[in-house]
Amino acid sequence: MEQISCAKVFDGEHRQYQHQSSELHCQMRFAVYLPPAALEAEKNGDTVPVLYWLSGLTCTDENFMQKAGAFRVAAELGIAIVAPDTSPRGEGVPDDENGAYDFGLGAGFYLNATQAPWSTHYHMYDYIVDELPELIEENLPISSVKSISGHSMGGHGALTIGLKNQSAYCSISAFSPICNPMNCPWGQKAFGLYLGNNQADWQAYDASVLLAKEKANLPILVDQGDADNFLVEQLKPQALVEAAQQSGSDIILRMQPGYDHSYYFIQSFIEDHLRFHAESLV
Repeated sequence: MEQISCAKVFDGEHRQYQHQSSELHCQMRFAVYLPPAALEAEKNGDTVPVLYWLSGLTCTDENFMQKAGAFRVAAELGIAIVAPDTSPRGEGVPDDENGAYDFGLGAGFYLNATQAPWSTHYHMYDYIVDELPELIEENLPISSVKSISGHSMGGHGALTIGLKNQSAYCSISAFSPICNPMNCPWGQKAFGLYLGNNQADWQAYDASVLLAKEKANLPILVDQGDADNFLVEQLKPQALVEAAQQSGSDIILRMQPGYDHSYYFIQSFIEDHLRFHAESLV
């Protein structure tokens, strides 16, 4: 693990690291915000809890860290933030043959691909669930007490990973998540190419299917703007609500009037999400 940048912010530090990933078979980069409490813990051999943030289509580790405005509240609460990249990258990592934004590089969909040529590198699920936390906990003053959040494709990732690993996370939140990818164009394209044509295999990565089958036993907060251009065709939050009702799960879905799909929306409510997670990160 090699540190490649560091900047002081709200008396903490924003750092970028790179490392060779055994799951993705390429070099990966991630960003971490260490609040002041983490810097103190680093001196004393102690740790702080962490929020893992999963970004959306076309994003890298930088989008959330630069645009979300999360550091002030994270510093106050003593919560570290880890932002991984959204897909494997580098020479030899296959991309969409037409360079489309919604598949391939920047669009890993937080799953384990089973189809060639994607199956060699596109194991973002295992990377987020296992490899990255292990690396973080071994090398930084960050504990295994963690929550997960994300935006759009990353909201899909946060929901599915959190629901499939409820004992590993304290809480889940999402902004504008892809709630029912089996039934939207983004998800159908990605799942068909990464996982093949058997839709039974897709169900393991669909938050609405997962939530309908098993009750969620951890807090879930979802914010969705009602002026989001992708709301009807791609995001489908009503499917998540219906799934929660089917399993008797308690989730909070807030429809926010006038907000779109952008980081202006995330900036407006990121404090709510950090305080929501802080209640569980004890």
